[in-house]
Amino acid sequence: MKNWSGQLFPIALLGIIAALTFWLQSALTPEEARPDRTLAHEPDAIAENFEIRRLDEQGQLKYRLNAPHLQHFPDDDSSEIRSPRLISYRQDAPPVTLTAGQAIITTQGENLVLTDKVEITRAATGRAPALVARTATLNVLPNAGTAQTDQPVEISQGASWVTGVGARIDNNASTFELLSQVRGQYVASRVKP
Repeated sequence: MKNWSGQLFPIALLGIIAALTFWLQSALTPEEARPDRTLAHEPDAIAENFEIRRLDEQGQLKYRLNAPHLQHFPDDDSSEIRSPRLISYRQDAPPVTLTAGQAIITTQGENLVLTDKVEITRAATGRAPALVARTATLNVLPNAGTAQTDQPVEISQGASWVTGVGARIDNNASTFELLSQVRGQYVASRVKP
């Protein structure tokens, strides 16, 4: 039977020497000779199961953004988000929830571009059922409370529906404007005695 412990010592010694050589090379290489990571579109930070909350001037919750995964990229100061959920709040109106498969946040979080099965839902009230809109992409300005798309949009509320191409949404004024090729069906809700 061979004694392997005597053969492992030289291999371990070579591994330690290789690690020290790598460390010395990186420690002695000047900063200007190292590649600039900001030039490549590589993430410098990753967040899992995060939530961002924004308050208005009175300290009331304005919107909340959460998602299971975010990657930040230093080259253009953007972030990519998987399965984002943005909920916008107003004192005098039901909350509006936006969901999508993906999103990109531009610099300072001023612009949020939702893609991949975008859904906009205004919660139901005592007088009206929930309003649900679907589109392929949506450009959202969360601080301004507005959004827009140039893609086809489908909206349903109860049995009523409308479709069109392009839309402008203003959560502050509670408006949803379709821009072209609009068609739909309105079904009046029955008034309960």
